[in-house]
Amino acid sequence: MRHTPQYLLTDVEEVKRLIRENPWATIVSSTSTGIVASHYPVVLEEDAEGISIVSHVGRPDERLHELGQHEVLVIIQGPHGYISPGWYENDDFVPTWNHVTAHLYGVPELLSDQENFRVLSELTDHFERRMPQPKSLTIDETAAQRLAKGTVGLRLRVTRFDARLKLSQNKTPEVADRIIGALEGDGAYSSPELAAEMRRVHVRAAD
Repeated sequence: MRHTPQYLLTDVEEVKRLIRENPWATIVSSTSTGIVASHYPVVLEEDAEGISIVSHVGRPDERLHELGQHEVLVIIQGPHGYISPGWYENDDFVPTWNHVTAHLYGVPELLSDQENFRVLSELTDHFERRMPQPKSLTIDETAAQRLAKGTVGLRLRVTRFDARLKLSQNKTPEVADRIIGALEGDGAYSSPELAAEMRRVHVRAAD
């Protein structure tokens, strides 16, 4: 990402929060045959030291990415959206795009079939727990085990990350309040999620 020191996010716990709340990730690999990108859900390993995520890919993506042979980039994209200059001062006319983004780097560890099934079960339970009648792979574990053979599990222990919170930190508190109000409204570019991220940043700045 562009080097913008004023927007750097270095807090590990905040990066973990971003992963928890935005689990749909992009996995990018620079392979012997070129650049490959895939999209999969990830789950944060809460009890791990540092940042560690688990996921799976469908076969043959593990070969396309040459997983385990080199470093990969996992992109976590949080709330983002268009910021109109109409929400600034009267003489401003240049728009921008606010966003919360993290780039995670590491060499993936491929999981055994047994651990992959455990991760798939936990992934399902993780997302199903919000449902009124949660489903589980234990409903038919034999069939689930058979389907799991079409996937390859992976763990990424993050060795470094590059994250940004670009949330109008360069604007006055009055302008930031107007942007937040517009994002919370019902206009063409409303985004309550982005407004919530802005509130977190600007409240901390005011403390």
